[in-house]
Amino acid sequence: MKFYIDPGTGSMLFAILIGIIGALKYVIRMTMVKLRFILSGGKKVETNSGRIPYVIFSDNKRYWNVFEPICREFDRRGIDIVYMTASPDDPVLECQYEHVKGKFIGKNNVAFAKLNFLNATIVLSTTPGLDVYQWKRSKDVQCYVHILHAASDVTLYRMFGIDYYDSMLLSSQYQLEDVRKLEQLRQLPEKDIHIVGLPYMDEMVQRLKNSDPVETHDRTVLLAPSWGPSAIFSKFGGDIIKVLLKTGYHVIVRPHPQSFESEQDMIGKIMKEYPESEQLEWNRDVDNFDVLKRSDILISDFSGVTFDFALVYDKPIIYADTKFDKAPYDAWWLEEDLWTTTALPRIGVKLTEEKMDSLKEMIDTCLEDPKFAKGRKEVRNETWEYFGEGTKRTVDWLLNKYSQLTKEEEDK
Repeated sequence: MKFYIDPGTGSMLFAILIGIIGALKYVIRMTMVKLRFILSGGKKVETNSGRIPYVIFSDNKRYWNVFEPICREFDRRGIDIVYMTASPDDPVLECQYEHVKGKFIGKNNVAFAKLNFLNATIVLSTTPGLDVYQWKRSKDVQCYVHILHAASDVTLYRMFGIDYYDSMLLSSQYQLEDVRKLEQLRQLPEKDIHIVGLPYMDEMVQRLKNSDPVETHDRTVLLAPSWGPSAIFSKFGGDIIKVLLKTGYHVIVRPHPQSFESEQDMIGKIMKEYPESEQLEWNRDVDNFDVLKRSDILISDFSGVTFDFALVYDKPIIYADTKFDKAPYDAWWLEEDLWTTTALPRIGVKLTEEKMDSLKEMIDTCLEDPKFAKGRKEVRNETWEYFGEGTKRTVDWLLNKYSQLTKEEEDK
């Protein structure tokens, strides 16, 4: 007989097991400390000699572009950092930075089980859901820090995604204000929030400046939807590809990586219906730099790549009206409109199902109307503070935070 355990129950059982193991570990460690104290004749005993000063955790290799500039800055300053990843082929595992130690800690629950017993001063991550599902706070971590991987609303994480972080590194004032509103509504303690900018986007700008010019090519449209019930493929299916092919333009389709895990049947069906050809290509590159660079216009929904494309590459976008459902997200708690909904009309045109047959005209308008260039400048200034300074400001803050935490511990 086979037994089925639903995801919610499985998460609860996993949390109980981790709690029991954690409690036993704590009791054993305190017993050893007391024993060492007695054997040393009452002398002071170091209780945390194995603590790691700085840890980065990445749940997927695709976030290497977020963390690589930070790792390089730590290495340049000669400061050691441990990079824990849940991807066995994460680029960090082959990086040559002397002071960056990459460690594959297993996938899914195996990774979280190790993180739940981590002994570190600071943990930096883009991963939401700390202390909500499988990833539980370790008693031996002093400070969990969240850093953004997109230049948009911080309330677009699944509900409660950032509630239990101690600190957040953001890119703009409106994000800070939204976090404060959530804290008040949920009666949470205020996080230590600091606006540092966007290290990964600064890196993209510099990389773009240093790269070769784009070769002459046919007008190219990139379709890069997000995933979930409010995303393009869930709403429009493969019909949007059919319409794009009728434009005669070169079409690149780049689904969100999570679609290949959570929406396998739907993506498989669409890929089979619209196979690769001279006019159509499917892109799954881990690094999206080249595909964004050689595309002239982007069609997306609420994906963070929208702002990467518009603000870094300075190109127009078309955003699909998929009637975004805020219910699963933190944004549901706030009465105000999402900043994203105010920004999108200034950098592109909205695509509705009724306008699908006019898609070619919309593409041409976006590429030729100068008002969208003005809008991109406005939006860039609103969501991307400290342009070009993100990496330095991030590492400066982490080092200062470490000094503060260690001093507080010494004072105790």
